[in-house]
Amino acid sequence: MDRHAIHQFLVSSYWAQGIPFEILDKALDNSLCFGVFRGGKQVGFGRVITDSATFAYLADVYVLEAHRGLGLSKKLMSMIVAHPQLQGLRRMLLATRDAHHLYRQFEFVPVPNPESLMQRWDPQIYMKAAGKQDDIGLTAELKAR
Repeated sequence: MDRHAIHQFLVSSYWAQGIPFEILDKALDNSLCFGVFRGGKQVGFGRVITDSATFAYLADVYVLEAHRGLGLSKKLMSMIVAHPQLQGLRRMLLATRDAHHLYRQFEFVPVPNPESLMQRWDPQIYMKAAGKQDDIGLTAELKAR
């Protein structure tokens, strides 16, 4: 995998904006990674976080815009769902804002009871790690004093 190419895309994505290279590097080390290459260049990626027995989470799936419309995302998803370590799982989850049509083709469906799911989420964590904070966070700090 071309970790620098992956980082270049993800750092400006809506779901991992600002992710430091070191954090991504650690994430990749602890994931099952899949790449799409054309002409020796990485043009797509996806990773799965899993226990390889009961559960998996699909994350960071993308194909560069210049390479979309060629069926590459379908090939990538086919490779992911067919991987031997991902067979027999009870559940595989993902989150998407705009690719529902792709994932439906691979038997992903909306969670029937989303109220049963919970999360810990800090959308500003990468900005905090970089020593940056938005006005909302700064305002909240001032009001707390």
